[in-house]
Amino acid sequence: MHRLVCVGLSHRTAPVELRERVGALGLGAERCPAVLEHVVLQTCYRVELYARLTTGVEDARDELVEALSRAHDVSRELLLDHLYVHAGVDVARHVSRVASGLDSLVLGESEILGQVGDALETARADETVGPGLALLFRSAIAAGRRARAETALGANPATASSMALVLAAGVLGDLGTKRLLVVGAGRIGLQTLKAAQSRRVHGLAVANRTRGRAEEVAARFDADAFGLDELESALAGADVAITATSSETPVIGRGVVARAAAARTERPLVLVDLAVPADVDRDAGEIEGVRLFDVDDLRAGLDDAMASRVREIPKVEAIVEEEVAAFARRYRELEVEPLLSELRRRAETIRAREVERALGDLGEVDPAVAEQIQRLSRSLVKKLLHDPTVRARERAGAGEVDEVAEAVRDLFGISTTSDP
Repeated sequence: MHRLVCVGLSHRTAPVELRERVGALGLGAERCPAVLEHVVLQTCYRVELYARLTTGVEDARDELVEALSRAHDVSRELLLDHLYVHAGVDVARHVSRVASGLDSLVLGESEILGQVGDALETARADETVGPGLALLFRSAIAAGRRARAETALGANPATASSMALVLAAGVLGDLGTKRLLVVGAGRIGLQTLKAAQSRRVHGLAVANRTRGRAEEVAARFDADAFGLDELESALAGADVAITATSSETPVIGRGVVARAAAARTERPLVLVDLAVPADVDRDAGEIEGVRLFDVDDLRAGLDDAMASRVREIPKVEAIVEEEVAAFARRYRELEVEPLLSELRRRAETIRAREVERALGDLGEVDPAVAEQIQRLSRSLVKKLLHDPTVRARERAGAGEVDEVAEAVRDLFGISTTSDP
């Protein structure tokens, strides 16, 4: 496992400007002879390159960093100042923790598991992934799925957007048939729309200071678009309005809310203000039929949700360690597979040669008899090699990779083998 490596930048190690500049930590047009296979994982808060190398990590580290530096026109020194590196079994532990939500900006966030799966599928489409990293990512995905199925790590909402929807549902019930207006098309607004879409809220609308930006975002979510000068109309048609602008002063005054409420047919209106400073005039909550939540209401719910998630960490860590141990065993078995394939290839060469010689010595042989001899010889070789190959994999999986490889090479005279 000494040939596995992960190099990355995250919200914990690098400023957003560097993460954006690097973009995807792929090798681009650069060729790095040390890399056999690689997968890139990119999210809002991290960009990581997972690689399986031809040699040990220490031998290939400088070559890998140099290739990344050239591919992204970033100085080697700047990369080294911010890159983190995982090697060997720690690569499996790291990506499993990532997929499980333990290494996220928001503990237990759910989107990362899908992003890990997408990274693997992209690498498959680009033909940069092989058996080693495919096994690594499948193990990480298994850890992430188990973390969500066997623990309550993601049971309670732990983002402002998710909690806003929970508060609204507490007043209105199921939001699937309601109309949601998001005021503000920035990062939090987008997160809110994604969270609503994942909860199957179909009636979506976006309002923004610049209508063009509202239309751009609305197109991504099959939503209606409004400018802030159309807020009264937008609020009149909504059941829930979640606000998250960067305005220094309220963008929704009491008068606008009052007129929108008057135009409604006795339907309650829920306002959830995620902004600091506030987007909604505090007096708007006094209007009949209007329920206003602010960041203090959110904070109380988020604190409870995060506390419940923190209590699940030991259970998730235990799942990660189980999956890492299983991965390590299967990976060590994979390490001897090329050697066993070479053994089977040599056995097949000998079998075919000896059968051809025997058939030649026999002279005219009925085709059915010849085919029966071929089947018999293949069966004999397969059965003779079955137990040795099974035991070789088992011993390799138990940690005796080098000993198994040396024994197979010595017993069967195999001097070299290709890399898996």
